[in-house]
Amino acid sequence: MNPASCLCGAVTWELDGPLELMHHCHCSRCRKTHGSLFATYVGGPRAGFRMRGQESVVRWESTPGFFRAFCGRCGSVVPGEPSDDRVFVPAGSFLDDPGARPLAHIFVASKAPCYEIRDALPRFDAFPPEFDAPAVSDRAPLDPPGAPRGSCLCGGVTFVVDGPLLRAWNCHCGRCRRARSAAHASNLFAPSDGIRFTRGEDLLSSFKVPDAERFTQFFCRTCGSIMPRADRRVPLGVVPMGGLDDDPGMHPQAHIFAASKAPWFDIADDLPQYDEYAPS
Repeated sequence: MNPASCLCGAVTWELDGPLELMHHCHCSRCRKTHGSLFATYVGGPRAGFRMRGQESVVRWESTPGFFRAFCGRCGSVVPGEPSDDRVFVPAGSFLDDPGARPLAHIFVASKAPCYEIRDALPRFDAFPPEFDAPAVSDRAPLDPPGAPRGSCLCGGVTFVVDGPLLRAWNCHCGRCRRARSAAHASNLFAPSDGIRFTRGEDLLSSFKVPDAERFTQFFCRTCGSIMPRADRRVPLGVVPMGGLDDDPGMHPQAHIFAASKAPWFDIADDLPQYDEYAPS
């Protein structure tokens, strides 16, 4: 049994093994949905899959016949409909070590320009050859070029980062992993008044972790994509790097909360690592 849950705990699931085909996906659709620079999924038998909290699950048809699912309360990605006799689930939501380990990077041709793959896993431009499935093209940015642009997957929410970029961190804390349903969060920090929504701000929903001082997740209520936190009441805004349409010109600079990293993910780069926050 491999228990998992969304950030708020409204949706929980279990997937009995054997688990297989764990992979990192770099397609822009996964990046936008998770708000991370890549998503990690693992498969298991449909018969061993159990989900609770279905009443909190929202599904959005991202391509004809394919639905992405998320928790309507907190925005975390949750498993979608099983495919044939197998179900794929987001690995970042596991509460314990599932035992599986990544086998490959897929859709590397769509990789975020601000992310470098540094491990030795096999890489495929789209699906591996044994998967007979068509690749889906990326959607062009909706705003004119200039400042770094970003958007949700459905295109209902778009934003630009006008202000100076202050830092970029990969955060491995358990809270970020469950929020993004990914190996870690990759966040770009800028002044709150330097992050400007150009359409769809009324489509944003938010969830604040009750026992956290500041941890609030913003997401598009239509497609679930993780969106920036640009609260003018606090000086620092947070941009999920997976939601960017352009290279911001700043790559992740450090790993924070590395002591809490997912057991199935290896940090292969030479960026500084800090057990908790980076020193100020």
